[in-house]
Formats: sequence, structure tokens, C-alpha cells
Amino acid sequence: MSRPAKLALEDGTVYTGTAFGASGEVDGEVVFNTSMTGYQEILTDPSYCGQIVTMTYPLIGNYGVNPADVESGRLALQGFIVRELCHTPSNYRSTQSLDQYLADAGVIGLEGIDTRALVRRLRIRGAMKGVLSTLDLDDNSLIAKAQASPGLVGRDLVREVIPPKQYAWQEGLDPMAHLTPSAQVAEERPAPHVVAIDYGMKWNIPRHLRALGCRVSIVPGTATAEEILNLEPDGVFLSNGPGDPRPLDYAIGTIRELLGKRPIFGICLGHQLLGLASGGEIYKLKFGHRGANQPVLNHQTGRVEITTQNHGFALDSATLPANVEVTHLNLNDQTVEGIRHKDYPAFGVQYHPEASAGPHDSEYLFGDFLKMMA
Repeated sequence: MSRPAKLALEDGTVYTGTAFGASGEVDGEVVFNTSMTGYQEILTDPSYCGQIVTMTYPLIGNYGVNPADVESGRLALQGFIVRELCHTPSNYRSTQSLDQYLADAGVIGLEGIDTRALVRRLRIRGAMKGVLSTLDLDDNSLIAKAQASPGLVGRDLVREVIPPKQYAWQEGLDPMAHLTPSAQVAEERPAPHVVAIDYGMKWNIPRHLRALGCRVSIVPGTATAEEILNLEPDGVFLSNGPGDPRPLDYAIGTIRELLGKRPIFGICLGHQLLGLASGGEIYKLKFGHRGANQPVLNHQTGRVEITTQNHGFALDSATLPANVEVTHLNLNDQTVEGIRHKDYPAFGVQYHPEASAGPHDSEYLFGDFLKMMA
């Protein structure tokens, strides 16, 4: 039997649809993702902690889910919204339906609403706080709860998704994936040791590092510079992660201590934290960048790369010190997509070169990190 469910936004808008997955009630920042595929990777990306994700593509779930495409050990997002859910998935790799997958993970899904109207509202007014419920169906009550919810700004969500302790990463890229040119070069060099600081890391990142021949140790985002240097790394990787980077004083301080002592490469939240540690400032984007089709200009090569992105905050280029240069720029809104430190071997990008899912235009950055360590 169908179960009614509602989404209420802080501006008083309410959408009524049908629930799938789990039952219950959650609050979070309502955002949208423009990817046509890769919903399982989106669901398991820890960067979505604290958010209710809406897919703009109208049909979701048609190829089911499988154990190979997960990007973390659990689903960290608050809720999932689609226009139409496919109840009969068909794919040789599929082991489970999306409906059952969300139910097992305790995540609420909502289908049957006008997702185009919802996305248009978020684009015009910006990402908003919301409440998704299968229990309370009173509009006024849900709107009040949405308005009273905490939102993302000023919260430390990293502590909710980081691993409890240090461990070694062994898994490489899926055998179905091909070796990149940089990986083929890497096979001829001794294996460098990379310490990856996990702020909510997608697993395809250490898979890429392993494919390059690196030995990878993963440490929690709360690790100190002393603990990291004691592992004698050849390079330090700063991972993606959820929420506002500004409350993460412990992470910013650690990166500031590591600058100049080891080569550093940051992705997404790691890029933002590198910018903060270098003296820059952060601001919140109106509705963020989430999808697998964001065009980015590489100033160093003059080439345009199509990239996968998931972030709601950005570095303010006007606040970056003279010894930090902008290397990549978003062609949709001119926001900062990459930086490089002029005094130290350190660089970062706002987007996801490991993709999963998404284009492979920027895989070369892992090779650049390898060369920096060499």
C-alpha cells in the first residue's frame, strides 16, 4: 500500500507525494543534484550529511543498486526525493531495488512530487531548510519545524561521518575501469606513502591513489599534525566532507602545521580547508553545485573540464593571499574551483576528479599529486 509523505520548506511551501524507503521524519537542507546517473554514489557520499537531496532527472532507480558502487560504509544523507521511482530495476549488476536499499538504511524517500517546481524554487530562493515526514502530515506543523531546524551554517558535521580510527586502504579501482596514463607512469616508480585525512571521504579517492601505486593510510579528520607526520608520509591528502568548513578549527590548524612539511592535495572540503589554512575566507553559495556536468576552466592549460561537484560553500578569491593563486574557475558562475600555493607544494580543487559517477576529465590531478611527491 502507498504511504503519504510531505516535504515542507522554511518559506511555507509544502509538497505532497508518496513515501518509499523508510518511515519517519527528518530535517535538513534541501538541495538538488543534476546528475542523470550515479544515484547510489550520491546516496553513499558522506558529503550529503545533513541534507535532503532532490534528483532533477525524472526517473531514478531503473538499474537498482549493487555492492560495488558504494562510496562509504553508510548513507549519511537525511532524505531522498525523486519525480518517479522505478520499482522494477533491470541490470545484471543489480542486487537490490532502491526502495529496499533505502528502507534497510533507514532513509526516507519521497516520490511523485513536481521536482521541476521544487528545483526552480531552490534556484530562485536558494537552498532552504526543510522537513520530510511520513508521520506528521499537518502543513503548519511541518513548516514550523522546518523554520526551527538548525540548517548547516556553523555546524560541525564532519565529526558525524569520520572513521573512528586509523586504517590502511587496500582496494584499487574496479577491474572494469581502465588505467589512466598517469597510473601507467606511476607503475615505474617506488610506491609513495599517502596519508589521507578523512573528513567524510568518497572511497573512489583512495582507490585512485592505490591504482597509482601508492600505499594509503587513512586517518580521522580529527588527527593532529604530529600524528600524521609520525606516519612518515610522502604526501598528505585532504578529503571531501559535509557542511560548513569554518567551524573546523582543529582541521584548519592541522593543515596549517603541515604546510611546507609535506606535499598536500585537497578535494572539495579539503580544498576549502586548505584555502582557510592559507589565509582565505569562505562564503555560502546560493544553491551550491551538485551534479556531473559542471564546466571548469583550467587556467594553466586553457582547457575546459567537465566535472562532478557537490558543495554548498566556496572560497572567496578576493581574500586569498598573494602567495595563493586561483588555478581553476567555474564557467557557470565564476567561482573558485582550484588553488595552488606558491611557496609550498600544496594544491586543491573544489570538484571531484575521482568522479564516481561522472566524467574522467580531471583524473590527471592524481598524477600531478604523484609527481609532486616524487
